[in-house]
Amino acid sequence: MRRVVGVILFLLAGTANGIASECPGNRDALGTSRVIVVDPLEHPRVGTFQYRETLPLNDHEVVLTFDDGPLPPYTTRILDTLASNCVKATFFIVGQMANASPGLVQRAAREGHTIGTHTESHPLNLAPLPIERSEKEIRDGIASVAKALGSSAAPAPFFRFPGFGRSDALEKYVESQGIMIWSADVIANDWEQISPDRVVDLAMEGLKRKGRGILLLHDIHERTVEALPVLLARLKSSGFHIVHVVPASPERPKTVTAPAEWTLDTEENGRDPSEPRE
Repeated sequence: MRRVVGVILFLLAGTANGIASECPGNRDALGTSRVIVVDPLEHPRVGTFQYRETLPLNDHEVVLTFDDGPLPPYTTRILDTLASNCVKATFFIVGQMANASPGLVQRAAREGHTIGTHTESHPLNLAPLPIERSEKEIRDGIASVAKALGSSAAPAPFFRFPGFGRSDALEKYVESQGIMIWSADVIANDWEQISPDRVVDLAMEGLKRKGRGILLLHDIHERTVEALPVLLARLKSSGFHIVHVVPASPERPKTVTAPAEWTLDTEENGRDPSEPRE
């Protein structure tokens, strides 16, 4: 039943071309299987790399996320690959990058991707900063992305901390603004000096281990650009499906879920990582 509701909402959202069987010019496209509509007020923190809840995905479902862009030509090529495979993703955009390349932000939104935010300047030491300065980083990032989008769209109330640098005070601030904090379930380490094949292997190993989840990638690296087509093909051959996530609104009600669907039982859940620095 939940899958039926998701497909209906997907069509209403105007992204029916994301379904694999209807992907123009690419019979082998992975496509986007369904959409989930979430209420940030009900589930303010997701991603088992740091939190106990994650998105309510079925087995072998993946949410693609990209951080730190946009940055030409890499984001351009990422968007080209996603478009040719009818795959929808969530982009966590840095404000300064949005100011430098507003056309890419607009393109991502126009092509149906979800636009979240990732602070103004991506400080890896966000949590230790004075709280007023950290809050301003978050606000300014949202404002810059909103400016880049213009009047045609608004950023989703989705936010990811740079380098996962959270604190209790900052989490409370973000949640007080009605914004959902995204961590991740699977991390492919694509910010490191590794090969595109290694990026694919790490992503697939993590997804197979957990069975489903939010995958973290970055749209500012050549290795990620080269890895993405291979990754999408591997996901399809391994029976994974892409899910697109959008925020609830008065016109778009949340997807009905049960509390148990927001948990992912693994030994890695709920830890506060210190080693990854994206």
